[in-house]
Amino acid sequence: MLLSLALALGLATPALATIDIQPVTSPQGRSAWLVEEHSIPFVSIEVIFAGGASVDPADRAGAVALMTALLNEGAGDLDSQGYAAALESLAGSVSFDSGRDQVSMTIRALTENRDQVVDLAILALTEARFDDQSIDRVRAQMVASLERSARDPNTIAQQVYAELGYDGHAYARASDGTPDSVALITRDEILDAHRAAFSSDLAYIGAAGDITAEDLGLIVDRILGDLPAANAPLPMYRSYAAEPGVTIVDHPGPQSVIQFGHAGIPWNDDDFMPAYILNEIFGGGGFNSRLMTEIREERGLTYGIYTSLASFRFGDSFVGRFSTANETAGEALALVREQFEWLANGGITQEDLSRAQTYLTGAYPLRFDGNESIASILASMQFQSFPLDYVNVRNDLVRAVTLDDIQRVAARLAAPEALRFVVVGQPQGIE
Repeated sequence: MLLSLALALGLATPALATIDIQPVTSPQGRSAWLVEEHSIPFVSIEVIFAGGASVDPADRAGAVALMTALLNEGAGDLDSQGYAAALESLAGSVSFDSGRDQVSMTIRALTENRDQVVDLAILALTEARFDDQSIDRVRAQMVASLERSARDPNTIAQQVYAELGYDGHAYARASDGTPDSVALITRDEILDAHRAAFSSDLAYIGAAGDITAEDLGLIVDRILGDLPAANAPLPMYRSYAAEPGVTIVDHPGPQSVIQFGHAGIPWNDDDFMPAYILNEIFGGGGFNSRLMTEIREERGLTYGIYTSLASFRFGDSFVGRFSTANETAGEALALVREQFEWLANGGITQEDLSRAQTYLTGAYPLRFDGNESIASILASMQFQSFPLDYVNVRNDLVRAVTLDDIQRVAARLAAPEALRFVVVGQPQGIE
């Protein structure tokens, strides 16, 4: 019951070169974005609330994640089973997710049942029961999952890297918390997390499907009407700022996980698009990336290596990770340094750029593969302060990037002398 894939694919053709995003203003003056599509009697609504794990108290990491996991565990007069049965009877779904910067709510409904499903979403959002029995069960599940993750070298590398570069900032804490922090969270602290995570003036709403702008405006006011204004302090912006060097965390096993990086670039920076393409060429483009070619294909030192622009609402990092045998860890780490030097010194060619531009412009329409995807994109665009016409000009922005732009941004972004490495394992050849 999603928008047809043909519609999404059509966005790449001259005949369907644009997607019509309507800005909607509710009767009470709230904003939302809408893509109307009435051929199928189905609608998706996405609501993003800014804050997420970033509003967790320093000693209660995971409070927002635990609270979010409990929202579908009963609301109002409905217990957990009753709430699930009510949604099932309407062939609808309401789901919640939490992350580093936000909590999101996704509503999917048939047109004929839309208002009832929205009512259930609002019930979970504003009248979640947080029953002691549900808290005990979900908290125990989270603790068990976190205990497993705490033994995962990838999780260890990611967390140590964050602590080194975001010391004293919310990003130094694990978004889902730790076994110890989650085990201590009380019901009162869950209620505090709920009040901190949901505010009407930090909400971003996108919708797609069989709904008019007028109806969406009314729903927006219903969803946000009983929520307070923001009452939790948000973090100040912080670029990654670890001292350069290598941190080794002893961990048994035949391989070492190596996470590496340094400061990145904000998503609202004028150079973000060249940086985005640069990352695609360097380490973000799967098997075609420079790092995959040099470290996997040419030398066989890893099964996979990637980089990403970890550009978030309150901070940024240019970061990557891979695994390699303990005995080749030193060689592989040195090669990563060399490749950052290659990048900083203008190694990217016009052929590299053209190939990346062709891929990125061709793949972009595939993101719009259904109501749910489109609604999510619309909410995310607002959350990131992208303009209304971004989806229609984005590929033009990609094509407009020149090799001079790439080289200028590479010199600005890539800093081999600033790299911080976190190695989890029993590596050889690293001093």
